Amino acid sequence: MMQPFKKTGLLLLLSFLIFPGLVVNGQNPWSLKDCVDYALKNNIQIKQQRLSVDVAAEALLQTRANQLPSLNANASHGYNFGRTIDPFTNEFATESVRSNNFSLSTGLNLFSGFQVRNSIAQSRQELEASRYDVQKMENDISLAVASAYLQILFARELVEVSSSNLDITRQQVEQTRRLVDAGTLARGSLYTIEAQAASEELQLVNAQNQLDIAFLNLAQLLDLDDIDSFEIEVPEIEIESIGELDESPLQIYTTAVNRQPDVRSAELRVASAERGVKIARGGRSPMLSFRGSYGTGYSGASREVTDVMIGEPEQIGVTAAGEPVFGPSFDYLTRIKPFGDQLEDNLNRSLAFVLTIPIFNSFQTRTSISRSRIALENANLNKQWVRVQFFKNVQQAHADAQAALKRYNATGKNVQALEEAFRYTEQRFSLGMVNSLEYNDAKNRLSTAQSDLLQSKYEYLFRTKVLDFYLGNPISL
Repeated sequence: MMQPFKKTGLLLLLSFLIFPGLVVNGQNPWSLKDCVDYALKNNIQIKQQRLSVDVAAEALLQTRANQLPSLNANASHGYNFGRTIDPFTNEFATESVRSNNFSLSTGLNLFSGFQVRNSIAQSRQELEASRYDVQKMENDISLAVASAYLQILFARELVEVSSSNLDITRQQVEQTRRLVDAGTLARGSLYTIEAQAASEELQLVNAQNQLDIAFLNLAQLLDLDDIDSFEIEVPEIEIESIGELDESPLQIYTTAVNRQPDVRSAELRVASAERGVKIARGGRSPMLSFRGSYGTGYSGASREVTDVMIGEPEQIGVTAAGEPVFGPSFDYLTRIKPFGDQLEDNLNRSLAFVLTIPIFNSFQTRTSISRSRIALENANLNKQWVRVQFFKNVQQAHADAQAALKRYNATGKNVQALEEAFRYTEQRFSLGMVNSLEYNDAKNRLSTAQSDLLQSKYEYLFRTKVLDFYLGNPISL
């Protein structure tokens, strides 16, 4: 009898050891900070944006390396056929000649119109801009997570309100049934209140569906696989903590604009475009470079004398008197000059300073300058657009927050009045003094006001959090 229990315990233990994250997620609700931190660490778009930073860092490394000299080694092995001039003997060769060449070459740009210096500065600015792009992406994801988180809190409270209203209506159904059975109310009142209960059941189902969708939206933002065990913390949000906005949109904009990563990124790209103009103008400047080489080679046609043999005398000319002149004859024994000796004897070195003065290059420099100026103008326009767009966002968030606050205060008073009216109507309905239509009307007006109160509450809360976030404050509840 104990065997099944042991197997079950073993399976539970293995599940805990193999999948500890599932157990933790099932037991520990996620706070807003947990959700934001997880998204910033695991979001694919943020990871891709961070790779762009790595690319920009490599580009900066390359532009800095362009200041260094180049060094190349070259080697060749070949054969020449037919009549050709051997480069090492300067003699005609008609047979097949093997040749080898070995060399080292170096080059260094000494001056190029400050193009290298400006390219380094431009790459550095692009790197900083790409880092701000990552921050912008992180801010967008953080706000999206906060919005989804607050949507869950709103949907959860809406479920609670709908459930509470349904419980009250169900109690009234039973009370109405007793009054109908006692003959105090007509049976039509029971049908009406039962219809009200069915309508509120539908409202509860809709609210629950809205809550499920809100959970799904947040889980998808976090790229979670295990949605069923996902749960969030429900912080205590006091009504009294909702207060007036202290700063105007212009004050918020003035304080926050230079802290925004997209604004800083746009400013850096303007500076980068200015460097681009300087780089293009550098194409008009004379360029000075240094070149050097060190090489040697081998030729199969290069021969050396190994021995000299003296033969029979032979006539080499005549005297003024016409008498023949004889001299010794020589026979030379040769061989192909050894590989190592040729490499040593054929060494060559060269040093050169090269000055290049651009005169005409098919308007390439002119076109490059024009395009860089257009890019600069576009960067300035983008900078203006980013600032204007941020100001609009601040204005919109501030206006939405103010409207939500006014709606919240007005709806709060309305809810209080409707609660009193509903309690009075409920008491009279219990005594049979009002019909079910009047009861349902009071109940529906209260339910609508409660929903509006929740919506305005979380709308105001989110908009104020957005404004706080613009000011550099972390998102928290």
